[in-house]
Amino acid sequence: MRQVQSVIDRVGLIQIDSVNVLARAHLMPLFSRLGAYDTALLTRAAEKRPRRLVEYWAHEASFVPPETHRLLRWRMERADKDAWPGVRAAAGNPELLDAVMEEIERSGPVTAAELGDRVDPDHVPDKKHWGWNWPPVKTAVEYLFWSGRITAASRTNQFARRYDLTERVLPPDTHAAPSLDPEEAILALMAISARAHGVGSARCLRDYFRLGAKEASAAIETLVKAGLLSEVEVEGTSAPWYLHADARRPRRIRARALLAPFDPLVFERDRLEDLFGFHYRIEIYTPKAKRRFGYYVLPFLLDEAIVGRVDLKADREGSALLVRGAFAEEAAPPETAAELFAELELMAGWLGLERVVIEPNGDLAPRLAELLAGSPV
Repeated sequence: MRQVQSVIDRVGLIQIDSVNVLARAHLMPLFSRLGAYDTALLTRAAEKRPRRLVEYWAHEASFVPPETHRLLRWRMERADKDAWPGVRAAAGNPELLDAVMEEIERSGPVTAAELGDRVDPDHVPDKKHWGWNWPPVKTAVEYLFWSGRITAASRTNQFARRYDLTERVLPPDTHAAPSLDPEEAILALMAISARAHGVGSARCLRDYFRLGAKEASAAIETLVKAGLLSEVEVEGTSAPWYLHADARRPRRIRARALLAPFDPLVFERDRLEDLFGFHYRIEIYTPKAKRRFGYYVLPFLLDEAIVGRVDLKADREGSALLVRGAFAEEAAPPETAAELFAELELMAGWLGLERVVIEPNGDLAPRLAELLAGSPV
Protein backbone atom coordinates (compact mmCIF):
# COMPACT_ATOMS: atom_id res chain seq x y z
CA MET A 1 0.00 0.00 0.00
CA ARG A 2 2.95 2.34 0.54
CA GLN A 3 3.84 1.92 -3.13
CA VAL A 4 0.25 2.53 -4.21
CA GLN A 5 0.17 5.65 -2.04
CA SER A 6 3.41 6.88 -3.59
CA VAL A 7 1.82 6.73 -7.04
CA ILE A 8 -1.29 8.53 -5.79
CA ASP A 9 0.90 11.24 -4.27
CA ARG A 10 2.86 11.60 -7.50
CA VAL A 11 0.09 11.68 -10.11
CA GLY A 12 -2.58 13.39 -7.99
CA LEU A 13 -5.54 11.81 -9.79
CA ILE A 14 -6.46 8.60 -11.60
CA GLN A 15 -9.02 8.76 -14.39
CA ILE A 16 -11.94 6.32 -14.32
CA ASP A 17 -13.45 4.88 -17.48
CA SER A 18 -15.83 1.98 -18.01
CA VAL A 19 -14.00 0.53 -21.04
CA ASN A 20 -12.85 -2.96 -20.07
CA VAL A 21 -11.27 -4.31 -23.24
CA LEU A 22 -8.01 -4.88 -21.40
CA ALA A 23 -8.46 -3.76 -17.80
CA ARG A 24 -10.43 -0.99 -16.15
CA ALA A 25 -8.75 2.34 -16.89
CA HIS A 26 -8.03 3.20 -13.25
CA LEU A 27 -6.08 -0.03 -12.74
CA MET A 28 -3.58 0.63 -15.50
CA PRO A 29 -1.58 3.67 -14.28
CA LEU A 30 -0.40 1.73 -11.24
CA PHE A 31 0.60 -1.26 -13.37
CA SER A 32 2.56 1.08 -15.65
CA ARG A 33 4.47 2.43 -12.65
CA LEU A 34 4.62 -0.51 -10.24
CA GLY A 35 4.38 -3.61 -12.40
CA ALA A 36 2.21 -6.58 -11.41
CA TYR A 37 0.68 -5.11 -8.25
CA ASP A 38 -2.32 -6.50 -6.37
CA THR A 39 -5.38 -4.61 -7.69
CA ALA A 40 -7.18 -5.30 -4.41
CA LEU A 41 -4.95 -2.61 -2.93
CA LEU A 42 -6.51 0.02 -5.16
CA THR A 43 -10.00 -1.21 -4.29
CA ARG A 44 -9.08 -0.97 -0.62
CA ALA A 45 -7.73 2.54 -1.11
CA ALA A 46 -11.03 3.65 -2.67
CA GLU A 47 -13.54 1.72 -0.58
CA LYS A 48 -12.11 0.98 2.87
CA ARG A 49 -11.19 3.20 5.77
CA PRO A 50 -9.01 5.13 5.96
CA ARG A 51 -10.01 6.17 2.43
CA ARG A 52 -7.09 7.24 0.33
CA LEU A 53 -9.21 7.91 -2.78
CA VAL A 54 -12.71 9.20 -3.50
CA GLU A 55 -14.54 9.92 -6.75
CA TYR A 56 -15.33 13.22 -8.38
CA TRP A 57 -15.08 15.15 -11.66
CA ALA A 58 -11.41 16.13 -11.71
CA HIS A 59 -9.84 15.53 -15.15
CA GLU A 60 -12.87 13.50 -16.14
CA ALA A 61 -14.49 11.06 -13.71
CA SER A 62 -11.53 10.43 -11.43
CA PHE A 63 -10.22 9.04 -8.19
CA VAL A 64 -8.64 11.80 -6.11
CA PRO A 65 -7.35 11.96 -2.53
CA PRO A 66 -10.01 13.18 -0.08
CA GLU A 67 -8.08 16.42 0.42
CA THR A 68 -8.37 17.13 -3.30
CA HIS A 69 -12.13 16.49 -3.17
CA ARG A 70 -12.25 19.42 -0.75
CA LEU A 71 -10.31 21.57 -3.25
CA LEU A 72 -13.06 20.97 -5.82
CA ARG A 73 -15.95 22.29 -3.71
CA TRP A 74 -16.06 25.47 -5.80
CA ARG A 75 -16.87 23.26 -8.81
CA MET A 76 -19.61 21.55 -6.82
CA GLU A 77 -21.09 24.94 -5.96
CA ARG A 78 -21.25 25.77 -9.68
CA ALA A 79 -23.23 22.65 -10.59
CA ASP A 80 -26.23 24.72 -11.69
CA LYS A 81 -24.18 26.30 -14.49
CA ASP A 82 -21.16 24.03 -15.02
CA ALA A 83 -22.73 20.56 -15.05
CA TRP A 84 -23.83 19.12 -18.39
CA PRO A 85 -27.14 20.60 -19.57
CA GLY A 86 -29.01 17.33 -19.05
CA VAL A 87 -27.67 17.09 -15.50
CA ARG A 88 -28.35 20.75 -14.69
CA ALA A 89 -31.98 20.21 -15.58
CA ALA A 90 -32.43 18.19 -12.38
CA ALA A 91 -32.08 21.40 -10.36
CA GLY A 92 -35.57 22.30 -11.53
CA ASN A 93 -37.08 19.30 -9.74
CA PRO A 94 -36.30 19.87 -6.03
CA GLU A 95 -38.95 17.41 -4.88
CA LEU A 96 -37.26 14.57 -6.77
CA LEU A 97 -33.84 15.64 -5.45
CA ASP A 98 -35.17 15.57 -1.90
CA ALA A 99 -36.73 12.13 -2.46
CA VAL A 100 -33.46 10.74 -3.80
CA MET A 101 -31.49 12.24 -0.91
CA GLU A 102 -33.92 10.80 1.62
CA GLU A 103 -33.63 7.33 0.10
CA ILE A 104 -29.83 7.48 0.01
CA GLU A 105 -29.76 8.66 3.62
CA ARG A 106 -32.08 5.80 4.57
CA SER A 107 -30.54 2.94 2.61
CA GLY A 108 -27.18 3.95 1.12
CA PRO A 109 -24.82 2.84 -0.30
CA VAL A 110 -27.18 2.24 -3.23
CA THR A 111 -26.94 2.20 -7.03
CA ALA A 112 -28.85 4.54 -9.35
CA ALA A 113 -30.86 1.59 -10.67
CA GLU A 114 -31.90 0.63 -7.13
CA LEU A 115 -32.83 4.24 -6.43
CA GLY A 116 -34.95 4.30 -9.58
CA ASP A 117 -36.87 1.22 -8.46
CA ARG A 118 -37.55 2.73 -5.05
CA VAL A 119 -38.16 6.39 -5.88
CA ASP A 120 -39.78 6.22 -9.33
CA PRO A 121 -40.38 2.57 -10.29
CA ASP A 122 -42.64 3.42 -13.25
CA HIS A 123 -40.06 5.36 -15.23
CA VAL A 124 -37.67 3.57 -17.59
CA PRO A 125 -35.26 5.06 -20.15
CA ASP A 126 -36.16 5.26 -23.82
CA LYS A 127 -34.47 2.26 -25.43
CA LYS A 128 -34.65 3.82 -28.89
CA HIS A 129 -31.87 6.30 -28.22
CA TRP A 130 -28.40 5.27 -27.09
CA GLY A 131 -26.44 7.51 -24.75
CA TRP A 132 -27.65 10.10 -22.28
CA ASN A 133 -31.26 8.92 -22.21
CA TRP A 134 -31.27 8.80 -18.43
CA PRO A 135 -34.52 8.54 -16.49
CA PRO A 136 -35.21 11.41 -14.05
CA VAL A 137 -33.85 9.56 -11.00
CA LYS A 138 -30.51 8.87 -12.69
CA THR A 139 -30.28 12.52 -13.77
CA ALA A 140 -31.04 13.61 -10.21
CA VAL A 141 -28.34 11.29 -8.88
CA GLU A 142 -25.77 12.71 -11.30
CA TYR A 143 -26.71 16.26 -10.31
CA LEU A 144 -26.35 15.43 -6.61
CA PHE A 145 -23.00 13.79 -7.33
CA TRP A 146 -21.79 16.81 -9.28
CA SER A 147 -22.92 19.18 -6.53
CA GLY A 148 -21.04 17.14 -3.92
CA ARG A 149 -24.02 16.15 -1.79
CA ILE A 150 -23.43 12.46 -2.52
CA THR A 151 -20.45 10.48 -3.75
CA ALA A 152 -19.48 6.93 -4.59
CA ALA A 153 -18.95 4.67 -1.60
CA SER A 154 -17.92 1.73 -3.81
CA ARG A 155 -18.52 0.07 -7.18
CA THR A 156 -20.45 -3.07 -8.08
CA ASN A 157 -18.91 -5.94 -10.07
CA GLN A 158 -20.57 -4.36 -13.13
CA PHE A 159 -18.78 -1.10 -12.27
CA ALA A 160 -21.91 0.81 -11.26
CA ARG A 161 -21.46 3.34 -8.49
CA ARG A 162 -22.97 2.73 -5.08
CA TYR A 163 -23.90 6.20 -3.82
CA ASP A 164 -23.93 7.45 -0.27
CA LEU A 165 -24.00 10.77 1.53
CA THR A 166 -20.67 12.53 1.15
CA GLU A 167 -20.28 12.95 4.91
CA ARG A 168 -20.47 9.17 5.32
CA VAL A 169 -17.72 8.58 2.75
CA LEU A 170 -15.14 11.31 3.31
CA PRO A 171 -12.91 11.14 6.37
CA PRO A 172 -14.66 13.19 9.10
CA ASP A 173 -11.83 15.73 9.40
CA THR A 174 -11.83 16.35 5.66
CA HIS A 175 -15.59 16.74 5.47
CA ALA A 176 -15.60 19.15 8.41
CA ALA A 177 -12.72 21.26 7.09
CA PRO A 178 -13.77 24.71 5.87
CA SER A 179 -13.99 25.37 2.15
CA LEU A 180 -11.27 27.42 0.51
CA ASP A 181 -11.85 30.46 -1.64
CA PRO A 182 -11.98 29.38 -5.31
CA GLU A 183 -8.75 31.21 -6.10
CA GLU A 184 -6.95 29.49 -3.23
CA ALA A 185 -8.34 26.08 -4.17
CA ILE A 186 -7.41 26.50 -7.85
CA LEU A 187 -3.90 27.51 -6.83
CA ALA A 188 -3.60 24.26 -4.84
CA LEU A 189 -4.96 22.24 -7.77
CA MET A 190 -2.45 23.84 -10.14
CA ALA A 191 0.35 23.01 -7.69
CA ILE A 192 -0.75 19.35 -7.73
CA SER A 193 -0.84 19.41 -11.52
CA ALA A 194 2.59 21.01 -11.76
CA ARG A 195 4.13 18.42 -9.44
CA ALA A 196 2.56 15.59 -11.44
CA HIS A 197 3.84 16.96 -14.75
CA GLY A 198 7.35 17.96 -13.75
CA VAL A 199 7.35 20.23 -16.76
CA GLY A 200 4.32 21.45 -18.65
CA SER A 201 2.84 24.31 -20.63
CA ALA A 202 0.02 26.41 -19.22
CA ARG A 203 -2.38 24.35 -21.30
CA CYS A 204 -1.01 21.09 -19.87
CA LEU A 205 -1.21 22.29 -16.30
CA ARG A 206 -4.77 23.58 -16.47
CA ASP A 207 -6.07 20.60 -18.46
CA TYR A 208 -5.20 18.21 -15.62
CA PHE A 209 -8.15 19.44 -13.54
CA ARG A 210 -10.07 21.00 -16.46
CA LEU A 211 -9.49 24.55 -15.21
CA GLY A 212 -10.26 27.79 -17.01
CA ALA A 213 -7.46 29.61 -18.83
CA LYS A 214 -7.83 32.85 -16.87
CA GLU A 215 -7.92 31.12 -13.48
CA ALA A 216 -4.97 28.90 -14.38
CA SER A 217 -2.88 31.80 -15.68
CA ALA A 218 -3.28 33.68 -12.40
CA ALA A 219 -2.30 30.56 -10.44
CA ILE A 220 0.81 30.01 -12.57
CA GLU A 221 1.90 33.59 -11.99
CA THR A 222 1.54 33.10 -8.23
CA LEU A 223 3.44 29.78 -8.30
CA VAL A 224 6.28 31.36 -10.28
CA LYS A 225 6.54 34.24 -7.80
CA ALA A 226 6.60 31.71 -4.94
CA GLY A 227 9.47 29.81 -6.57
CA LEU A 228 7.52 26.59 -7.02
CA LEU A 229 7.60 26.98 -10.81
CA SER A 230 10.18 28.49 -13.12
CA GLU A 231 9.62 29.41 -16.74
CA VAL A 232 11.75 27.36 -19.13
CA GLU A 233 12.09 26.69 -22.84
CA VAL A 234 11.49 23.31 -24.44
CA GLU A 235 13.43 22.79 -27.63
CA GLY A 236 11.25 22.80 -30.72
CA THR A 237 8.31 24.56 -29.09
CA SER A 238 7.35 28.21 -28.88
CA ALA A 239 5.00 28.44 -25.90
CA PRO A 240 6.48 28.99 -22.43
CA TRP A 241 6.84 25.91 -20.24
CA TYR A 242 7.01 25.66 -16.48
CA LEU A 243 9.36 23.46 -14.48
CA HIS A 244 8.43 22.33 -10.97
CA ALA A 245 11.03 23.05 -8.32
CA ASP A 246 11.09 19.40 -7.21
CA ALA A 247 11.33 17.89 -10.69
CA ARG A 248 14.30 15.56 -11.02
CA ARG A 249 16.52 15.77 -14.09
CA PRO A 250 18.68 12.63 -14.15
CA ARG A 251 21.29 12.14 -16.84
CA ARG A 252 19.57 8.95 -17.98
CA ILE A 253 16.21 7.36 -17.38
CA ARG A 254 15.68 3.59 -17.43
CA ALA A 255 12.03 2.67 -17.76
CA ARG A 256 9.66 0.33 -19.54
CA ALA A 257 5.89 0.70 -19.48
CA LEU A 258 2.72 0.21 -21.45
CA LEU A 259 0.56 3.30 -21.06
CA ALA A 260 -3.22 3.11 -21.16
CA PRO A 261 -5.11 5.67 -23.27
CA PHE A 262 -6.28 7.33 -20.04
CA ASP A 263 -2.86 7.48 -18.35
CA PRO A 264 -1.89 10.87 -16.88
CA LEU A 265 1.21 10.90 -19.09
CA VAL A 266 -0.91 10.88 -22.26
CA PHE A 267 -3.87 13.04 -21.16
CA GLU A 268 -2.69 16.07 -23.09
CA ARG A 269 -1.97 14.91 -26.64
CA ASP A 270 -0.12 18.09 -27.65
CA ARG A 271 2.30 17.68 -24.73
CA LEU A 272 2.89 14.08 -25.79
CA GLU A 273 3.78 15.26 -29.29
CA ASP A 274 5.91 18.20 -28.11
CA LEU A 275 7.99 16.22 -25.61
CA PHE A 276 8.09 12.76 -27.21
CA GLY A 277 7.38 13.43 -30.88
CA PHE A 278 4.53 10.93 -30.58
CA HIS A 279 1.23 11.56 -32.35
CA TYR A 280 -1.54 9.71 -30.55
CA ARG A 281 -5.28 9.58 -30.88
CA ILE A 282 -7.54 7.07 -29.17
CA GLU A 283 -9.57 5.27 -31.83
CA ILE A 284 -12.29 3.64 -29.75
CA TYR A 285 -14.89 5.93 -31.29
CA THR A 286 -13.44 5.76 -34.81
CA PRO A 287 -15.21 3.44 -37.29
CA LYS A 288 -13.23 0.23 -37.69
CA ALA A 289 -12.44 0.83 -41.36
CA LYS A 290 -10.86 4.21 -40.52
CA ARG A 291 -8.66 3.09 -37.61
CA ARG A 292 -4.92 3.31 -38.22
CA PHE A 293 -3.65 1.18 -35.36
CA GLY A 294 -6.60 -0.50 -33.63
CA TYR A 295 -9.37 -0.20 -31.08
CA TYR A 296 -7.50 -0.04 -27.75
CA VAL A 297 -3.95 1.06 -28.46
CA LEU A 298 -1.35 1.56 -25.73
CA PRO A 299 1.81 3.62 -26.25
CA PHE A 300 5.00 1.77 -25.27
CA LEU A 301 7.52 3.77 -23.27
CA LEU A 302 11.13 2.59 -23.29
CA ASP A 303 13.65 4.61 -21.31
CA GLU A 304 13.18 8.24 -22.40
CA ALA A 305 11.14 7.68 -25.56
CA ILE A 306 7.83 6.29 -26.70
CA VAL A 307 9.02 3.72 -29.20
CA GLY A 308 5.88 1.90 -30.28
CA ARG A 309 2.20 1.22 -29.83
CA VAL A 310 0.25 -1.99 -29.40
CA ASP A 311 -3.44 -2.84 -29.78
CA LEU A 312 -4.41 -5.16 -26.91
CA LYS A 313 -7.43 -7.13 -25.79
CA ALA A 314 -7.89 -9.45 -22.83
CA ASP A 315 -9.68 -12.62 -23.97
CA ARG A 316 -10.83 -13.71 -20.54
CA GLU A 317 -12.80 -16.71 -21.74
CA GLY A 318 -9.79 -18.01 -23.67
CA SER A 319 -7.33 -16.83 -20.96
CA ALA A 320 -5.20 -15.01 -23.54
CA LEU A 321 -3.71 -11.56 -23.99
CA LEU A 322 -4.42 -10.80 -27.64
CA VAL A 323 -1.92 -8.60 -29.44
CA ARG A 324 -4.08 -7.39 -32.32
CA GLY A 325 -1.35 -5.16 -33.72
CA ALA A 326 2.14 -3.97 -32.78
CA PHE A 327 3.85 -1.01 -34.44
CA ALA A 328 7.27 0.56 -34.01
CA GLU A 329 7.96 4.27 -34.13
CA GLU A 330 10.45 5.54 -36.69
CA ALA A 331 13.37 5.87 -34.26
CA ALA A 332 12.62 2.72 -32.23
CA PRO A 333 15.84 0.96 -31.12
CA PRO A 334 16.59 -2.65 -32.11
CA GLU A 335 15.62 -4.00 -28.69
CA THR A 336 12.08 -2.61 -28.89
CA ALA A 337 10.38 -5.93 -29.72
CA ALA A 338 12.20 -7.84 -26.98
CA GLU A 339 11.42 -5.22 -24.36
CA LEU A 340 7.80 -5.03 -25.47
CA PHE A 341 7.45 -8.81 -25.35
CA ALA A 342 8.76 -8.87 -21.79
CA GLU A 343 6.18 -6.27 -20.83
CA LEU A 344 3.41 -8.22 -22.55
CA GLU A 345 4.35 -11.35 -20.60
CA LEU A 346 4.29 -9.34 -17.38
CA MET A 347 0.88 -7.91 -18.22
CA ALA A 348 -0.58 -11.30 -19.11
CA GLY A 349 0.49 -12.68 -15.75
CA TRP A 350 -0.87 -9.63 -13.93
CA LEU A 351 -4.24 -10.06 -15.63
CA GLY A 352 -4.32 -13.77 -14.77
CA LEU A 353 -4.14 -14.80 -18.44
CA GLU A 354 -2.34 -18.00 -19.36
CA ARG A 355 -0.91 -17.05 -22.73
CA VAL A 356 -0.02 -14.31 -25.17
CA VAL A 357 -1.35 -14.48 -28.73
CA ILE A 358 0.38 -12.44 -31.47
CA GLU A 359 -1.72 -11.57 -34.50
CA PRO A 360 0.10 -10.75 -37.78
CA ASN A 361 -0.53 -7.04 -37.85
CA GLY A 362 2.17 -4.37 -37.63
CA ASP A 363 5.91 -4.30 -38.21
CA LEU A 364 6.73 -5.55 -34.70
CA ALA A 365 4.45 -8.59 -34.97
CA PRO A 366 6.90 -10.96 -36.77
CA ARG A 367 9.64 -10.46 -34.17
CA LEU A 368 7.13 -10.76 -31.32
CA ALA A 369 5.93 -14.05 -32.83
CA GLU A 370 9.52 -15.31 -32.91
CA LEU A 371 10.00 -14.40 -29.29
CA LEU A 372 6.73 -16.09 -28.40
CA ALA A 373 7.83 -19.29 -30.15
CA GLY A 374 10.82 -19.47 -27.84
CA SER A 375 8.88 -18.57 -24.71
CA PRO A 376 7.32 -20.99 -22.20
CA VAL A 377 4.14 -18.83 -22.10
